[in-house]
Amino acid sequence: MSRSEGIDKVAVLAGHFLLKDLPGDDLDKLVSYARVVRHPAHRVLFQKGDPGDGMMAVISGRIKIRCYSADGKELVLNVIRQGELFGEIALLDAKPRTADAVTMEACELLVLERRDFLPFLADRPAACLHLLSVLCARLRQTSQQLEDALFLDLQPRLARCLVRLAERFGVPTDTGIQIDVRLSQQELAAFVGMTRESVNKQLSIWRRDGVVGFAAGTITIHDLAELRSLSGIDDESGGCADGP
Repeated sequence: MSRSEGIDKVAVLAGHFLLKDLPGDDLDKLVSYARVVRHPAHRVLFQKGDPGDGMMAVISGRIKIRCYSADGKELVLNVIRQGELFGEIALLDAKPRTADAVTMEACELLVLERRDFLPFLADRPAACLHLLSVLCARLRQTSQQLEDALFLDLQPRLARCLVRLAERFGVPTDTGIQIDVRLSQQELAAFVGMTRESVNKQLSIWRRDGVVGFAAGTITIHDLAELRSLSGIDDESGGCADGP
């Protein structure tokens, strides 16, 4: 890992809502603690059970947060994108990591270590409240994923996942909304807790019906209204869009 040159660390930190209200002097102080690291794609940053000694902000790239069942089945809990934080839970309670973090592509990260960040946070109640908002968003998302897994069949569960991915990562195109995250069908299956074969079958049906298109790991939603109808998500609901 090496330090990156030419990156405006103040801008990276100030861009996150957790820290955006901090005075300039406070941001400068926090930046003095931070270091920038680079990782290649598919690098395991930490695993469940590792010590929680730092929080990270994504400068570029995307991070997959995952866990495994007792029989080795992968479940993707979240995708962390540019400008978002991860690793904050173990940083706050000093307990082991609750999940794995893996780079999905080449990434640059801003690292803040526990020994520096907690004393800084203790004197800044506004930042503490923002951090609570981040944690609440994580809890809401996890609760919704659990509810989906327990009560929804494949079709509404997959539709709901695609709608939420579109809300967070969607890019308008001439043919619909492209989800700007490259996901294999195995990774998509890990998002919804289903087999790759069942996800492939449902995507093929939707492609035949003109609801979605997919190629080379990229999914384009041609009929978002139909997916919303299948998912049971109305225009005001959040899910993954609520927070990182």
